[in-house]
Amino acid sequence: MSSTFGKILSVTTFGESHCKAVGAVVDGFPSQISVKEEDIQVQLNRRRPGQNVYSTPRTEADKVSILSGVENGVTLGTPIALMVLNKDQRPNDYNAMAPIPRPSHADFTYLQKYGIKSSSGGGRSSARETIGRVAAGALAESMLKQFFGTEIVAWVSSIGKIDCSGIDHNTVNRQLVDSSPVRCPDPSTSEEMEKELISAKEDGDSLGGIISCVCRNVPAGWGEPVFEKLDAVLAQAMLSVPAIKGFEIGSGFGGSRMRGSEHNDPFCMKEGKIGTVTNNSGGVQGGISNGEPLFFRVAFKPVATISKAQRTIDFQGKEIAFEAQGRHDPCVVHRAVPVIEAMASLVLADMALVQSTRFIKNR
Repeated sequence: MSSTFGKILSVTTFGESHCKAVGAVVDGFPSQISVKEEDIQVQLNRRRPGQNVYSTPRTEADKVSILSGVENGVTLGTPIALMVLNKDQRPNDYNAMAPIPRPSHADFTYLQKYGIKSSSGGGRSSARETIGRVAAGALAESMLKQFFGTEIVAWVSSIGKIDCSGIDHNTVNRQLVDSSPVRCPDPSTSEEMEKELISAKEDGDSLGGIISCVCRNVPAGWGEPVFEKLDAVLAQAMLSVPAIKGFEIGSGFGGSRMRGSEHNDPFCMKEGKIGTVTNNSGGVQGGISNGEPLFFRVAFKPVATISKAQRTIDFQGKEIAFEAQGRHDPCVVHRAVPVIEAMASLVLADMALVQSTRFIKNR
């Protein structure tokens, strides 16, 4: 079950970087929900390669096909199979690298675990696997919007050493985010990030960064203490995404430098409902949503595949100077924005279904 995520709404992704197709099977999705391939395609288009000079030149349309579970634009309640063909496959690009465990890739660890590894592109450890997540997440997001009016927006808040601050979490939207080629909603910071990316690319190097995400209109009461707290499941979901090395919610690590009198979120009345004055908790208290916006951040390591020569060894232990071949991103952060939104959608949709089941049982 290592490729399956979720309790009631479960998602199983399939496919490798250079196989015939990738995708997902979504089970437990409610019936009578309006779903269109075009709605899923919007998010896949935001994730696909070849969008601009800051992405891999691999050319893929990433056209999704709904194979089952939907009829006349409405879900049937049966498993939904989603598939995207890999058309621009070039497995031969990796022939010269086959005898070498690429630095910071999963070549070595997959071989140790399974006794075999994919011959090209990282196989299941490739970011190409996230296509299934994005397609499934678009379905989950549609359900959340129709039932709860939930809105999920992620954006790039840093690339390398260039940070973006001062973004209003209450007003930021996808249109504003997508107005930047690196998905940073602050124009001046976006320009600095672009310069940093060009510099790294010219050096044959790569960069990491941070994505921030806000989830608005999340009802209070979602989350299953103690081992399936909302923030705990969010952390698991995010850390399962390739290249993510850190997760923080609300004040995160910064909160450790504050006193309790600074960090506590006093309660107040908001439009006739109990809310909080501040949101250092990030919308989660005791592992349960409190009705405030969920806010979290994830940190991505620099892309492991670089053309700059690195001293390493091959699988036989021979020292070599390794220069990666193939087509790769100098930074994946801006393409990962819809991946983060997808995983947040899957977590929240599953939590919503768990809570609705709990409510029915307790009546």
